[in-house]
Amino acid sequence: MTYDEFLFGAFPYVCLVVAIVATIWRYVTDRFSYSSLSSQFLETRQLFWGSTAWHIGILGVLTAHLVGFLIPQSILWWNMEPVRLYILETTGFVLGLLALVGLFLLIYRRVTSSRIRKVTSLMDTVLFASLLLQVVTGVWTAIFYRWGSSWFSAFATPYLWSILEFRPDVTLVNSLPLMVKIHILNAFFLVSLFPFTRLVHMLSVPIPYIWRPHQIMRWNRRQQIID
Repeated sequence: MTYDEFLFGAFPYVCLVVAIVATIWRYVTDRFSYSSLSSQFLETRQLFWGSTAWHIGILGVLTAHLVGFLIPQSILWWNMEPVRLYILETTGFVLGLLALVGLFLLIYRRVTSSRIRKVTSLMDTVLFASLLLQVVTGVWTAIFYRWGSSWFSAFATPYLWSILEFRPDVTLVNSLPLMVKIHILNAFFLVSLFPFTRLVHMLSVPIPYIWRPHQIMRWNRRQQIID
């Protein structure tokens, strides 16, 4: 087994197995820990700006990746027109920068606030470092290796599908730039971190609240008794 075959052929499966097994184990043994461990009560302003920018940026980037993964041919067709290509690339770049700024504010908040540092665990540090590496390599790729939406659809998407189909084709990523390879490998590493960090709160989205019957709230105010 070559170096690339291990990193891009075996490592993804190790990360996926760790994520699945650990997520199930955490849910069975400590389901009430599915929380983001909010520190909003310690400091709000920086959290608001950082969290807002981070969530808007990263959700937009993830959506773009998902679209490229599910309908790559549509992305390639869209990019055949230069104006549409420029719009798509610019939008992705702006969303990546927004995620980077938001993440920087969140990290800065944790580093500079002594109260927040006290509630920051080792896994929080590993998570923020991995997220920062992921966003930086993504923005780096957008700056120095243009038209990423096209080669993502042409190379990365078939590679990811080959992983899901249990026939990994590492030849699709062998020739990609180093930063892109780091971006891919770190994405799998983040998947393995999922059940051990605050990322697990993504599984606690209160979807049942959509169809749950309305709660009836009654407000009873005691009248002040004046002697």
